[in-house]
Amino acid sequence: MSTLDQDLTLTNVPKKITTRAELPRRSMFFSKWAETLLGYIFLFPSLLLFGVFLFYPLIQTFYLSMHETDPRGRVASFVGFDNFTAIFTSEKFYKSLEVTGLFTILTVPTSIALALLLAALTHNQLKGMRFFQFIFSLPVVLSVGTSSVIWMMLFHPSVGMLNYLLQLVGLEPVAWLTDPRWALLSVSFMTVWMNLGFNYIVLFSGLQGIPDEIYDSAKIDGAGPVRTFVQIILPLLSPTVFFVTIVSIIGAFQSFGQIHILTKGGPINSTDVLVYNLYQDAFINFRFGTGSAQALVLFTIILIFTFVQFKVFERNVHYQ
Repeated sequence: MSTLDQDLTLTNVPKKITTRAELPRRSMFFSKWAETLLGYIFLFPSLLLFGVFLFYPLIQTFYLSMHETDPRGRVASFVGFDNFTAIFTSEKFYKSLEVTGLFTILTVPTSIALALLLAALTHNQLKGMRFFQFIFSLPVVLSVGTSSVIWMMLFHPSVGMLNYLLQLVGLEPVAWLTDPRWALLSVSFMTVWMNLGFNYIVLFSGLQGIPDEIYDSAKIDGAGPVRTFVQIILPLLSPTVFFVTIVSIIGAFQSFGQIHILTKGGPINSTDVLVYNLYQDAFINFRFGTGSAQALVLFTIILIFTFVQFKVFERNVHYQ
């Protein structure tokens, strides 16, 4: 073969492409290390915030729950699980647990059902619905303190609007916040109104995400509005309802602001929920060890409720 033929043959041979798998192991190691380091650099601000405001307080709570403290919050002695034993042998704790459960039952289903009803009624594009959507969403912009002060004036026994309306129809005024029979109902009613804005916005957004073709198909098949909503729309909306339920139950167990402003746990401990009982032990009686133990018990209760919901009720959630 001539020299020219050899050159043509070598020229026509395709060049071998070097893939990443064929790179030297050392360069691949440094490349993966650099990517990992870059990821942690981006995560560092979030990890720092979580560490300062979540992980450190959690560790400190575990530590304090095993100790007795002085009024300044300094550790006085190690007591082991005595704080937990004192909690589970206290009638006040079980009373607070009962009040919290009743408060949750009164507020969570009512708030979700009412928000779902309002979302369904204002879902259509009729003229003037924008105004009602704004009105029903309005409570979400108010803080707990502002809402509580507004309702404190409404609940006032002599100059409050609610008792004024009762007197107009010939009924006797009600001691909304000072009567043990009405105090928890009053706080629950205010909480339902306060949570209505958030629940309404979330559920209304879920309804907006359902295609119009589904409504048209149901109408063609002869299904009425109620049947369409119950048998078709509600199953499609179940992921949103499931999310709102979890958030509402957690919020109910953590309720504090409205109870502190309206009733301070009274009268006769009728509104003394777990968080307010924890607050009294830790910041009124300066028993930070017992308060920390109650915080861990509350965390465990919420964790168990959330786990049960995901394991049991998520089976009925229909994801599209």
